[in-house]
Amino acid sequence: MKRIIASISTIIALALPALALASTWTIDPDHSNIGFKVKHLMVSNVKGNFDKHTGVVEINDKDITKSKVQVTIDTKSINTNVQKRDEHLRSADFFDVAKYPTMTFVSTKVTKVGKNKLKVTGNLTLHGVTKQVVLDVDGPTKESKDPWGNIRKGATATTKINRKDFGLVWNAALETGGVMVGDEITITLEIEMIKK
Repeated sequence: MKRIIASISTIIALALPALALASTWTIDPDHSNIGFKVKHLMVSNVKGNFDKHTGVVEINDKDITKSKVQVTIDTKSINTNVQKRDEHLRSADFFDVAKYPTMTFVSTKVTKVGKNKLKVTGNLTLHGVTKQVVLDVDGPTKESKDPWGNIRKGATATTKINRKDFGLVWNAALETGGVMVGDEITITLEIEMIKK
């Protein structure tokens, strides 16, 4: 029995340094922004945000490629600063927020591609459809202590998706040719994190 206990103690002791390498960070919604832009009427871009979101980032301090990201976005919080347009985007024509109140991103792979540059691959679930997407990430930054003693880091991530891949297919043809809403969506995440 003593040998078993000793073996378990040894395993735990060996595992502790590995566990200590990971740090947990929560996304600060008050200082983060999840935005998007899409072509409108074939002539300009409309921009918007999702005002409500949560997320946790597990950063492996020794090997950044072993880090993990999980983000949940409230689709009802979509905001393009035009109430009528936002109501249409929340309807069944687009996000159908009554049926799909959230979208999520869960990372599956992190690749280092340069100094402070990563590619984060993961599963984006939107409108009941899950597809793999790749985020191009600048960061994370070095740690910084705020005036209240919190430790913070930041990062910027971008990706492009085709909305039709997620079942967001509503559109209207224009008399001059083309369509009202473009298919390609550019997503930008400006993230500030607080160490737990």
